[in-house]
Amino acid sequence: MDLNNTPQDYKKFKKLVNEAKIYKAPKSLTGELRPYQKIGYSWLVQNIKYNFGSILADDMGLGKTIQILSAILYFKEKNKFDSEPSLIIVPPTLISNWENEIKKFTPELTYYIYHGSNRTFPLEEYDIILTSYGVIRLDLDIFSDINWKICVIDEAQNIKNPNTEQTKAIKSIRASTKVALTGTPIENRLMDYWSIFDFINPGYLSTKDVFKRRYVMPIEKLEDEEVLKNLKTIAKPFVMRRLKTDEDIKKELPDKLINDVYCTLSKKQIKLYNAILEEIFFDIENSKGIQRKGIILKILTALKQTCNHPAQFLDIKKPTIKESGKMELLVNILENILDMDEKVIIFTQYVEMGKLIQQLISKKFKTDVLFLHGSQTLKEKTEIINTFQEDPNYKIFVATLKTGGTGLNLTAASNVIHYDLWWNPAVENQATDRVHRIGQEKDVMVYRFITKGTLEEAIDAISKRKTDLSKKAISNDETFITEMSDEELKEVLKLRI
Repeated sequence: MDLNNTPQDYKKFKKLVNEAKIYKAPKSLTGELRPYQKIGYSWLVQNIKYNFGSILADDMGLGKTIQILSAILYFKEKNKFDSEPSLIIVPPTLISNWENEIKKFTPELTYYIYHGSNRTFPLEEYDIILTSYGVIRLDLDIFSDINWKICVIDEAQNIKNPNTEQTKAIKSIRASTKVALTGTPIENRLMDYWSIFDFINPGYLSTKDVFKRRYVMPIEKLEDEEVLKNLKTIAKPFVMRRLKTDEDIKKELPDKLINDVYCTLSKKQIKLYNAILEEIFFDIENSKGIQRKGIILKILTALKQTCNHPAQFLDIKKPTIKESGKMELLVNILENILDMDEKVIIFTQYVEMGKLIQQLISKKFKTDVLFLHGSQTLKEKTEIINTFQEDPNYKIFVATLKTGGTGLNLTAASNVIHYDLWWNPAVENQATDRVHRIGQEKDVMVYRFITKGTLEEAIDAISKRKTDLSKKAISNDETFITEMSDEELKEVLKLRI
């Protein structure tokens, strides 16, 4: 889109700039848009109406997903799309999360997940096709044959390199409007900025070589403020970025924002999960009393460890990130946090898992990861805590839940990740409050990792209802599960995928 050569586009562009409008939220939206989200949603609707692309670059945790889903729902309610579907492309680790957000906020939108080794493209019509970057590259011929109404890419930094086959495949998708979602400050890397712009509005920032000459050289090499100001001015109608630290956002945000983040099991985890169930259920059905309770607690630990990482249960000597859906999700979240130059504390129940996180994450990000656990001396613990609190070079802190439960002050972090959930929400909250406490000057983002279709999802639902399947009150540990019948146990523990 070159506004100098297309009078029609220029008229639409002028109208867009001069006609800021707040649209009513869709009637069937099952949630409330915060004031800043309503602005973002209205901005998306307006850009989509004029077939202009958009980059929604709000900070992580500010609700980019609900804003774009609300915009798609708006057009469905207005019958504007007819049979044209929307395509949403995400990293594999976020597919479950998007599915949950659709179900939660826009259940009126029909969706189909096209992913996995046995994937088949649907013959029926859906409002949304949800897929991953890798699948687009592999099955490009299928996607190229469809005229999409909206093409959305999440974690848009995945196309920051314009020369990769993946980026070329994504950019070749035909759609009336394209939307890029990212929580990272892309304006700090100008060629990334150009590549994402080249996806949403091809040609608007000219060719790669012209952009380098016109903007990259003067801004990055000569620090020319006028050129930077000019770039921001021409990009502004198509980029919206709000930060957690913005005054008007801070007024609308709670000082502790809790996000349930869903992931899926890897193939290795699925095999292991099912094998554990098959092996131990025979023992449960043929035991009683204390012996039965002991077997149940053993199986719970085995399944929780499997959800964390197969290496935690199997004691694999050379673990990898890809063996665990949860570990891949952790990497994805950490990339965003580190891009924002923020600190994070990761809680786990298990020392073994803490060591695994420390090993894999330090290698992945080439950085030292601090680890606090119960067998350290008071002097060692104090040294680790002080290092995290005072040294800006240490961004990632791992702690076992019980060690991090009392008496600690970790206010240097503004992000908390619960890698595995405790049965008692009070214990979880107590750990979070090591960060969210007196002396904390920033809003705290809390991420609770839940493995979809497993006992983690079932137990989380029970915890939120405060009753188990027999309507008994939840106790402070997992012993309430040992009171369930064999049938109730099978229902809670079975794998639902």
